[in-house]
Amino acid sequence: AGLGHTPPVAPAMAFVVVLLTGRVIDARAAPPRQADVASVGRHIAEIGTVPGRGTREIDASDRIVTPGFIDGHTHLDAQIVWDPQVTPSTQHGVTTVLLGNCGVTFAPCRPEHRETLAGMMETVEDIPKRAIMAGLSWQWDEYGDYLDHLEAARPAVNVVGLVGHCAVRYYVMGERAVDQPATPQEIEQMAALVRRALDRGAIGFSTSRVEGHRIPDGRPVPGTYASEAELCRMAEVVRDHGGGLMQLVLGIEGDLIRGDNRVTDLLRKVAAVGGNRLMTNTSVAIGWPRRDGAGDGAALHGRFAQLAAEGHDVTGGCIPRGAGYLFGLCNELPMRTPAWDALRAMPFDARVAALGDAAFHARLAAEAKAALADSTSRNGVFHRAAAVFWLGDGEQPDWSADDSQSLAALAAARGEHVIDTFLRISRASKGKAIFVLRVFNGDLGALDEWMRSEHCLPGLGDAGAHVGQVMAATFAPHVLGYWPRDRGTYSLAEGVRRLTSMPARILGLRDRGTLAVGMAADVNVIDYARVGQGQPHYVHDLPTGAGRYTQPGRGFDATLCNGVLVLEHDQLTGQRPGLVLRNGRTG
Repeated sequence: AGLGHTPPVAPAMAFVVVLLTGRVIDARAAPPRQADVASVGRHIAEIGTVPGRGTREIDASDRIVTPGFIDGHTHLDAQIVWDPQVTPSTQHGVTTVLLGNCGVTFAPCRPEHRETLAGMMETVEDIPKRAIMAGLSWQWDEYGDYLDHLEAARPAVNVVGLVGHCAVRYYVMGERAVDQPATPQEIEQMAALVRRALDRGAIGFSTSRVEGHRIPDGRPVPGTYASEAELCRMAEVVRDHGGGLMQLVLGIEGDLIRGDNRVTDLLRKVAAVGGNRLMTNTSVAIGWPRRDGAGDGAALHGRFAQLAAEGHDVTGGCIPRGAGYLFGLCNELPMRTPAWDALRAMPFDARVAALGDAAFHARLAAEAKAALADSTSRNGVFHRAAAVFWLGDGEQPDWSADDSQSLAALAAARGEHVIDTFLRISRASKGKAIFVLRVFNGDLGALDEWMRSEHCLPGLGDAGAHVGQVMAATFAPHVLGYWPRDRGTYSLAEGVRRLTSMPARILGLRDRGTLAVGMAADVNVIDYARVGQGQPHYVHDLPTGAGRYTQPGRGFDATLCNGVLVLEHDQLTGQRPGLVLRNGRTG
């Protein structure tokens, strides 16, 4: 594969992979440059004019070459075992994923608590409990044993993990963990568990204080109301282990935007323990009634900038697009009436055919309109039609349509009811149309403000979670394409940095996130002109046949993980070279 290169007469080294003359963006301060990149084994061996040949050579001309992307917020804790290809993350340039977010993990776990932890994951993260119980072996007790189990699964990408407060608290306190304060002795038992998890490879600790995170009986998850002293003790353990990541998911109600001192003070108190990096979740223009989010992004920046000025290392993760509840004929139907319940009970092909039955179509429309006219109706999605957007019928979904393209606006333009618009589009698309109710980041102007902040980490895609409701796991092409290329919010190099070296620093990954000699050979070769994603679609590939949304990527010529090609021309190769990066290190 000469590809325009003249090989030297006596090559200095035989490389495993050579990427031939691409536009290298190394995710550091240096500007993009034209160079070859060569790897030997798991590491980058040469960048520049490579004086050797490779057993495999990839033409990177007219392409950008970047480090592999790092996803700092996933719930792939179970999926990695039954889907070691780790889809759709691997289809979007991701080579390292962080597990154990939001305080919910499967370890530590006593045998009698297995169904309890699986139930928590289902009610918090919308991962079917029956799939979790069927898909996992549960052959572990403490967190390090769980990492051993993941390692044996041989995933396609690298894995790092946080140990979760819910599991730690339940292991120590049992049922009292849900809503009772811990005694000083119990806090020390938890601290010992966290210390052992760090000794065995965890990179830190996660907790949730989101009241909407509930266990199956409706109570908040363990740790929601834990004392500040308990959280600070866990932070001390992480600090004394050499420093790591503390993730505090503090709510989605805009407390940081409003300047709620209780929220900021808790971040400040945990950060003041010292030596750790903190990460929390953020959104702008949240909730209902839908409102103008102008100033939300600037307000968030101000809160984080103040913490930084005080010497605290605190970052806000954020979904980089308007996101929320997905629905359509393929899965969720947002109405509860007799006709709609009958439609819900049908398989997909029968649903599509039913829309062609004039009498049944009329029943669907009439019952939906009557329900929406009833102020006591619980059928609320179409009441919010101004925040519902069709993802379109193009090859790529339209995540960034403005208000003129909302379902309410489309209906008004044709002089029809929003129900008629939904049914018309669904029928014309043969059931493929998918709509999104933007719950988070509904104001793209406010989101633009926050995305410009150096304290904002785009991501929060929840890969592996909310599988029947959300598809935000494919955020990376949006960060790489929409914000630099289409909107001009920041440069391409900055977009790459926010997907690579920025999360690597926050997670404490020592040999990932940049392209440099000696670093891990996690590399993307990208056709930047077409980078993006296909339309989301619904598949039934979970254990027990449960369903989920997934979504292919576009424009990825090659993705290498640890020097092995895992994706080529947007197709998975089947290779599984991923490693469990204990304490953020390869070995």
